[in-house]
Amino acid sequence: MSAIDSRGNHAAAATRVLGALALELVPGSTAARDRLAQAQAGTLAEGIARDLAGLAPQAAQLDLVLVGAHYDAVELLRPGWPLQRELAQLAARAPGAGAGGGGRVIAFGAHDGQLPGTLAPAEEFAGGPLRVLPFVLVGDQAVAGAVAEAFERELMERGMAGAGTSLLVQELFGLRVEHAHYLTVHDLAAMVALQYEHAGLAALWPLIETALLAPGAEQWLDAPPEPLLHYADGEARIAMFSPAAWRERYGEGDNDGERLERRYARFQARERQFAAVLGAHGVPVTFVHCGSEAAPDV
Repeated sequence: MSAIDSRGNHAAAATRVLGALALELVPGSTAARDRLAQAQAGTLAEGIARDLAGLAPQAAQLDLVLVGAHYDAVELLRPGWPLQRELAQLAARAPGAGAGGGGRVIAFGAHDGQLPGTLAPAEEFAGGPLRVLPFVLVGDQAVAGAVAEAFERELMERGMAGAGTSLLVQELFGLRVEHAHYLTVHDLAAMVALQYEHAGLAALWPLIETALLAPGAEQWLDAPPEPLLHYADGEARIAMFSPAAWRERYGEGDNDGERLERRYARFQARERQFAAVLGAHGVPVTFVHCGSEAAPDV
């Protein structure tokens, strides 16, 4: 994993390292609460700081910035990493310096049930079996780069949270954890990509990955019978075919009218599914109407 620069882009010498504590819940269980009060968030942040320093000692030289809340992975995996960007922006206004030359531990919790800024977890994504607590490490470029490289090497294999931290997470959030594991944002993206493959959404992942890691680039999904998508200029464009245009592209010589209607309805449902997944990842979606007289222009 490369570190992340002040604009949220990947850079060899940057000031931020983005990661998360991933909580795989016991099947069938849910969390009693999705956010912590300020004092509780501070206690949890201290435990996480100890864990991260044990995995990469130089991490103790960086500021650890954490919000005492857990989210669905789609809320983290969005272009520009908005949750962690907001954490870093809030931390930049925090007073004080680290003790003994070390980094600060900065935690944001809820006051009267409200988290600062736009950090509240979205209710529409609550209840999933994988919950993530985002964190940011901020500081010297060289140190951040070294920690990022160490995390890339180590976290997937050795990144299990300490027993004390895991128990604390369960107690504070009122949940049952099967695994608590530190991940880089790349690790988290790889985990979600695998989930999407199992859910039949593998064809869509390259567009999401491009939006996350190379938002200025382009990516196509042009693989019938899947919908036609084009990611460019920060948005995904989905071709909406008229029935006649869809039959020209996808009909494959099928002359059974009723079967074609069913296939077209499934195709439209697939488009809506893709649009919903992209929207959940914060990727803007535009539908482009394509009639039978013109070639698709998305």
